[in-house]
Amino acid sequence: MTWKFNQIGKIPELKNPILIEGMPGIGNVGKVVADFLIEQLKAVKIYDVFSNKFPHSVFVNEDNIIELPTIEIYYKRFTKKGRTNDLIILTGDIQPIDEESCYEFCDAIVDLFLKLKGTEIITLGGVGLMEIGNPPKVYCTGNKKEIIKRYTTETAAKDKLYGVIGPIIGVSGVLLGMAAKKKVPAVTLLAETLAHPMSLGVAGAKEILTILNKKLLLEVDITKLDKEIKELEEEMLKTTKELEEVYKQSSVKRLKQQLSTDANYIG
Repeated sequence: MTWKFNQIGKIPELKNPILIEGMPGIGNVGKVVADFLIEQLKAVKIYDVFSNKFPHSVFVNEDNIIELPTIEIYYKRFTKKGRTNDLIILTGDIQPIDEESCYEFCDAIVDLFLKLKGTEIITLGGVGLMEIGNPPKVYCTGNKKEIIKRYTTETAAKDKLYGVIGPIIGVSGVLLGMAAKKKVPAVTLLAETLAHPMSLGVAGAKEILTILNKKLLLEVDITKLDKEIKELEEEMLKTTKELEEVYKQSSVKRLKQQLSTDANYIG
């Protein structure tokens, strides 16, 4: 067993679903966006994902009970007339711990997405910098020029990344490549955030949410994110601190150290 997808309930028929991936990473930008969308859209969980490739650790929750790390998949069906796409949201406590498991996981996610008749993938993350703009810039790239153009037209997202952004490491990067191999259009939105392990990239998350709101017609109230900052900080920073030691000897950690620059992105 490497990746086990535990289905929860019946999966409804989804309309040309778009996958939004938001996993932990620099500033937890993608996870902030994914968790916020799950809550605001009242998305429904359809899969718990378990693997023996997870970090060798458990978390202690607020009830002082241990929990294994988990990855979760949710869906949101839209009933409003004129909507052509439902959503699938991928998030979790952790990312696969090494290169091999990351590729296996992303390959499994694309296969599952195709079974659900998915049409395109959006990955989210942060660009770690010593200083960020106000508002933070959002960069966009992908595996097809057409999808990049769609998410940069009439938005603040910038498509000039070459020489500015380092390698896109982790699920947010590899998922784009594995999607390309199976001819699934995929794009990533990367927001500037502080390159500090204890920093929470809420400002960058808000910029990404603005773009998703416009392009996917989500109609979520982004101002509500401000009210949740304190709760998000407490939960995510605790998890980040606990995982920091676990990842120290992992290949992702070593690669992060080797490639560290002022403009590197770590998935």
